[in-house]
Amino acid sequence: MPGDEPVLHTTTGPRRRSELGLILPHEHVFVDLRTPDHPGHGEAVEAEVVALMAPQVRAARDLGVTALVECSTGGVGRRVDLDLAVSRATGLPIAVATGIYREPWVPGWARAASSVELEEWMSGELDDEVAGTGVRAAWIKLSAGDDGMTALEERILRAAAAAARRTGATIGSHTIRGRVAREQLEVLDRAGVPAGRFIWIHTQVEPDHALHLELARRGAWLSYDDVGSRDDATVVAMVLRVLEAGFGSQLLLSHDSGWFDPAQPGGGTPRGYTHLMTSLIPALRAAGVDDATIDQLTRDNPFAAYAR
Repeated sequence: MPGDEPVLHTTTGPRRRSELGLILPHEHVFVDLRTPDHPGHGEAVEAEVVALMAPQVRAARDLGVTALVECSTGGVGRRVDLDLAVSRATGLPIAVATGIYREPWVPGWARAASSVELEEWMSGELDDEVAGTGVRAAWIKLSAGDDGMTALEERILRAAAAAARRTGATIGSHTIRGRVAREQLEVLDRAGVPAGRFIWIHTQVEPDHALHLELARRGAWLSYDDVGSRDDATVVAMVLRVLEAGFGSQLLLSHDSGWFDPAQPGGGTPRGYTHLMTSLIPALRAAGVDDATIDQLTRDNPFAAYAR
């Protein structure tokens, strides 16, 4: 691949923008929300995961989805080998993350690791592969506590900033409160990472829309990723406010759906990845959003946010 052309790293290799169409920027194939010290954490039979999740992925693919971003990270059962198996079964590229979730899900090895060791681990997965899979991580996924970063979470964020500077990768964070996302941006700014390489995941949970626009003005990506979990009219209204403020090029839309849960019998009952295409996009069109803007929101923006 030409060194100056952005690519999205996936389970099927690096993909150029011209090779991809609609991308789902925040989904899950496999998640274990038990803490890492729980017996059996992150364990599953590959064939069972494929049997449950491949039909969900195929349904999205058949509606025009050309890639999916897997947002499971260290501490919540990240299994890139299972992502790869589902990708091979469906032919759909999946972009995976390096990084560590928030406390109390931080694995013991990460608690004991130095900032340098954490950075070298993330950079290794971004530059080479996630151990034993042959898959290169596309981006860095973190999280922060609702009341603010703990000292450990801030140490992980600083390590991620160093890895992002080295590799050009985006940092996305599960951050529920806008003031905490603001604190994260301050840390990244001091570390030399531009706001345009930060995705505020779950922005929609913050009730103060002024904070959405504040972080957008600074250059951050806003991720409205509960499509299908709330009524479309509410999501459309939120999208229109962002578009009217002039930040449509920084908005991501997805479901936060899936997933195989090893804590549930048979992996549980997954939620599908199709509502964006079957319901929200038609609702946006009915509200006057033109096709060029819809393409920007669902095709251009996800690629720009995660490519490097």
